[in-house]
Amino acid sequence: MGLKAGDDVLRTRDFNVGGPLSQGWLDQQLGLQKLIVSRMIQLGMTPVLPAFSGNVPAIFQRIFPSANITRLSNWNTVDGDPRWCCTYLLDPSDPLFVKVGRSFIKQQIKEYGDVTNIYNCDTFNENLPPTKDPKYISSLGAAVFDAMTEGNIDAIWLMQGWLFSSDSAFWKPPQMKALLHSIPIGKMIVLDLFADVKPIWKTSSQFYGVPYVWCMLHNFGGNIEMYGILDSISSGPIDARVSQNSTMIGVGMCMEGIEQNPIVYELMSEMAFHSHKVKIQEWLESYCSRRYGQPNKEIVEAWKILYHTIYNCTDGIADHNRDFIVQFPDVNPFSDDPRLAFISNNKNKRFSFRETKSKLQEPHLWYSTKEIIRALELFLYAGSTLSESRTFRYDLVDLTRQVLAKLSNEVYLNIISAYQKNNTNELTRQIHKFLGLIEDIDLLLASDDNFLLGTWLESAKKQAANKKDERLFEWNARTQITMWYDNTDTNQSKLHDYANKYWSGLLKNYYLPRASTYFNYMMQSLWDNQVFPLEKWRKDWISYSNKWQAGTESYPVKAEGDAFCIAEALFAKYLIS
Repeated sequence: MGLKAGDDVLRTRDFNVGGPLSQGWLDQQLGLQKLIVSRMIQLGMTPVLPAFSGNVPAIFQRIFPSANITRLSNWNTVDGDPRWCCTYLLDPSDPLFVKVGRSFIKQQIKEYGDVTNIYNCDTFNENLPPTKDPKYISSLGAAVFDAMTEGNIDAIWLMQGWLFSSDSAFWKPPQMKALLHSIPIGKMIVLDLFADVKPIWKTSSQFYGVPYVWCMLHNFGGNIEMYGILDSISSGPIDARVSQNSTMIGVGMCMEGIEQNPIVYELMSEMAFHSHKVKIQEWLESYCSRRYGQPNKEIVEAWKILYHTIYNCTDGIADHNRDFIVQFPDVNPFSDDPRLAFISNNKNKRFSFRETKSKLQEPHLWYSTKEIIRALELFLYAGSTLSESRTFRYDLVDLTRQVLAKLSNEVYLNIISAYQKNNTNELTRQIHKFLGLIEDIDLLLASDDNFLLGTWLESAKKQAANKKDERLFEWNARTQITMWYDNTDTNQSKLHDYANKYWSGLLKNYYLPRASTYFNYMMQSLWDNQVFPLEKWRKDWISYSNKWQAGTESYPVKAEGDAFCIAEALFAKYLIS
């Protein structure tokens, strides 16, 4: 076809965002992928490999000037700079689409062997077809599948159902049917990606007869927050399987991050083996004994509280941690309501249905904090017999963090209130408390190996074969969890803090300076009787953020301190009136 992979394409770019990745890294990843595929086959699993989705590099137009290529719309960039705002899509109706798709799969078979007939492809994921015409949409779907079958006659198309949630205004029944029925029934499997919160199978007549997998999404961005819907997990897959005319063929997990909320993933992992709904109250007693190695009355009582509160989120909001510590508001503190913070610079919301039902934007809170404090108190009681358990210490740290994080949200609102009332004494007191909470939560997180920034950074650096790659990998690791890079001098990335983390080191060295800088500008504006300098604050903060991302200072990779003693001390400091 005349296409050459690698350097020829990269040299046409006059910019780099987090790259280019070295050939050594690419070779390393290829070797790892082959090991994974081989192990999957040994375990009796069927690998799923990608098919050609239509995305092509800009140079494709120069090589094939008559090709029907569309530059897609801006996807969450600050200023829509055409150098990096948009990707290019080869129209599935173009004859080249099938030709490229065939070559893609044939090359994959040559590289990995004939290991699968199942191919994932999401051409229309957060990327709308150019028209709502069902006939046109049907032709696009058929072309995508034709490209697969040209490469493998037995191909089965595995498609995320996320588009039916994220772009529900477009994908009405006629459009959904057109796509789902564009190929023979049985040749497509849909992942009902967000069935734990918004099951599409219920509103689409079982995906109009197309087989689907009931999936739990649960986590966006790898955020650390205690959250879940245990009742939905324990009953949803069963309800789907036994429903009339069910086309459900399995269960799955599609989270963006897994290292949080162990109880959610343990229960979901079991659901593939249950034929009846799980009774959570009974299940919890067994879970606690298994998790901590012995039965304990207080801990079971604590988990029953957590089950009815934190793990009973039924408000329909897709949880994404927006605590003020980890997603600090970029807003003038004299806004009509401080909870409007996240509307700022957010015209292209990632999830239209995750927002609160009111117009006010605020950290997600769906439970009584008073009840959670009682659960934490029970955890501390149980510590006299369970404190040697690593899983107990992890859960204790996580629960204490959760309680203090929600307390910090209240303190932030108190800061805004004091500022608006021109009450400098109260403002100073509340600022001191907020900053103290960040430092204390960092100290708490430092006591458990699972909450350390250093682990993340060192794991990235260890993959490097040389110093150049080490710097590149560390920059990317730092950038992903903070700004996501795409910013101007005075505008943060639209995805800033998307992958925010409650990690020791990140709180003290990134979130704390950010909050301190903002509060310093607040205090100065009161003393000078001046309007809050929002643009100056933004410029100052973004400059600091870019410097931090480029930093090389190392952070601990081993826990320090006694988690139980620290949690006990913080409970006494903040939660006993």
